[in-house]
Amino acid sequence: MRSIWRTLDRGLARDIALVCLADAVVGVSFGAITVSSGLPLWLPMLLSLVVFAGAAQFMFVGLVASGGNPIAAVVAGLLVNARHLPFGFAVGDVLGDRWARRIAGTHLMIDETVAFALAQRDAERRRAAYWACGIGLFVCWNIGVVLGAFGGTVVSDTDAFGLDAAFPAVLLALVLPSLKDQATRRAALAGVVIALATAPFLPAGLPVLLALAGVLVSFAGGQAEPAEKEKEAAS
Repeated sequence: MRSIWRTLDRGLARDIALVCLADAVVGVSFGAITVSSGLPLWLPMLLSLVVFAGAAQFMFVGLVASGGNPIAAVVAGLLVNARHLPFGFAVGDVLGDRWARRIAGTHLMIDETVAFALAQRDAERRRAAYWACGIGLFVCWNIGVVLGAFGGTVVSDTDAFGLDAAFPAVLLALVLPSLKDQATRRAALAGVVIALATAPFLPAGLPVLLALAGVLVSFAGGQAEPAEKEKEAAS
């Protein structure tokens, strides 16, 4: 554990700390929204410990609070978290070989931890960024949820604060540096078009999953470019 903190430089540690702070604010929002919607005080805390996936937690609470079937809410959360399957292949090397370490690392596998890990070129920095970000986020998120849950018993109109906007803002900040790559831009643009086109017709969560088809556009474009270069060289 000490080697993780020694590997982080000041800039990377600052970036991780800022994301942890932002996620703590989102955790406050989640806790407050859950309790103010009439759900029990313990529910957001249990979800944050066991699930620890902001998008899935918000979706579960939103569906249940609106009168939806809890089983359907669980299925919707699982569909949203299906993106963790490719995440696992992308960052499997940072989890280590021991089962306990791999289980703990898998539990901390969320968008931010994966983004920070993939942004590092050195293997040691990848591991350090992943674990530092994961541990920091888990602690800050759960503290924020506890504060928000108790605050939700007092504040009735949580929409007035607009705290839920912090979650997409954090993800956007993490994605922006990757958009310098042309293939990534194609995939992101295709995903946005798919999500926007299907959102009015499909249940919440499914448009995001369908947006993963944008990755196929990236692969197709990546295969087409070498072929075009070969034709140009031959001519």
